[in-house]
Amino acid sequence: MSHAVEEAVAEAVVDRHRTVVGLAAVDRADAAGVLHRAGVEEGQRFILGPDGSYDLDLNRMIRDLPSWGVRSANGQQAYCSDLTIVCRFLHEGRGGKTIWEMTGADLRALKQARLFAADPDERIEVVTWNRMLASLDKWVAWSLDAELLAEEPFRYVDKVVMTPQGPIQVRVNAEAEPGQSDRPITFLPYEDYLLWRDVGLRGFLPDGGRDPKWRGRNGERNALFADLLVCTGMRLTEASCLLVPEVPSLAHGQGAFHLAKSATKREKARKVYARRRVVRDLHHYLTIERDELVQRTREAGGYTWASGHRVVRSTRQAMLVEGRPRGWTYEGIGYDDRLRLMSVDARGRGLGPLWLWLGEGGQPLKSSTWQSAFRRANERCASFGLDFSVHPHTLRHTFAVHMLGLLLRQTIRAMGMAEDRRFTLAQIKRMLIGNPMRKLQLLLGHSREKTVYLYLDVLDEAQEIVLAALAEWDEQAAVLDSLEIPEADL
Repeated sequence: MSHAVEEAVAEAVVDRHRTVVGLAAVDRADAAGVLHRAGVEEGQRFILGPDGSYDLDLNRMIRDLPSWGVRSANGQQAYCSDLTIVCRFLHEGRGGKTIWEMTGADLRALKQARLFAADPDERIEVVTWNRMLASLDKWVAWSLDAELLAEEPFRYVDKVVMTPQGPIQVRVNAEAEPGQSDRPITFLPYEDYLLWRDVGLRGFLPDGGRDPKWRGRNGERNALFADLLVCTGMRLTEASCLLVPEVPSLAHGQGAFHLAKSATKREKARKVYARRRVVRDLHHYLTIERDELVQRTREAGGYTWASGHRVVRSTRQAMLVEGRPRGWTYEGIGYDDRLRLMSVDARGRGLGPLWLWLGEGGQPLKSSTWQSAFRRANERCASFGLDFSVHPHTLRHTFAVHMLGLLLRQTIRAMGMAEDRRFTLAQIKRMLIGNPMRKLQLLLGHSREKTVYLYLDVLDEAQEIVLAALAEWDEQAAVLDSLEIPEADL
């Protein structure tokens, strides 16, 4: 790309640090055309300097992230946020330096300020620090390839790590911290989950009665979203960007969700299963609460999206979008495009979003809204003396640990052993080794099987809690029996 085009991109009209295509002319050229030729898409993230300046090279790196293995919108946002924090630290704490002047000493100062801050409230966790390093390492690799750096600004060391294929040597940043975060994996016993959900999200009292002071209007919708997370193990973004046609039919027993690669971490498509009760509740939400909300918004003229993708027809496999010669499959529709999908009738009138979860104004709910709903639920529980700190990922951990409990119960039954017997961690590992753990890995969408083994420590410490609560989970056992492992893994 020429320097002139880069300058034109830099002068494009922007809103909230994201590119907005087609709003103004740039140097007598059409802004949308310039941005299109430069490879800039709607919603492209970028970083501005403290004086409002636009670093051409740094933002080119951010724009190139998909071709450097960072394809998900969440991943790109995380990289952009991390690099913004680094740039701000260099400017405010290292004498106004830019990222291009950063040295190993600056990196060590950043580590001291972020990972070992004197104020505990300002301290980040090990996993957050290592993620920030990954962003910086990606910047270094890209900059060396683009010949913008003459040499690596940081020190790297060789380490030997164990993999299923044996020991391999890898090169890591010298400032990386080993191991996982000091905070253990948190999960909820199922009874605690139900209490948190009913009190925090649905507005009940701890004794099960109705709270006359409760004024929440979306309790059942929010509780349904939490139920979906806890019974499928979906990540927050995966569950929040589901589309109406992706909800499984009630007619085919176990509810199978096909998560498209464009909506999952590291673009790994997978299938997850929801309990029949949850699928039934989803259809109830669709046909009553959501439908009423959509009709009310439509009558008020709320669906006149100028930049939306107008969907003429949709099925569980694909959709026909107005003005497109071929149908769109769900595999290629990312988070931002999913937000813009609008169903239209034969006359082109907006019928409503295809986004499953809608807010008060009939508009799609973004992931951040769910984070706020969970935070409010924790605060409400605290007002009754219930000490819960539940996040969407807590429910994913809960799913994983209880699924491990199901695996253990199935194995115990198959071996004719007593279910009330307590097992050591070594015995659990021996019983669960092989295909069962691989199946759980597939359900969770982890790229490495060893990640799933982190949950074994939790199960070892809480066998009685998990096994005592599995009556509600027995129908999920069919998931493990029906899940097929790809031939490449056999």
